[in-house]
Amino acid sequence: MEKHDILHEFPEYKEKAHDLKVNDPHFRKVYDEYHELDHEIHRIEMGSEVSSDDYLHDLKVKRAQHKDYIYQSLKG
Repeated sequence: MEKHDILHEFPEYKEKAHDLKVNDPHFRKVYDEYHELDHEIHRIEMGSEVSSDDYLHDLKVKRAQHKDYIYQSLKG
């Protein structure tokens, strides 16, 4: 199972991501939440944590929503 780090997913936006994290508190909050979700999903998929399939699905949906917001912010 691979992690979905934002800078790995969108390397061309590395500088813009840094600028937004420094200057936009809402972006930073969503960015940090994305990484927390990604780490939790990774731990569950690797067997380090146990959860229901529904819970894991909900985490993945939230991560996708956060990723969409981040991508739109980076692109914009």
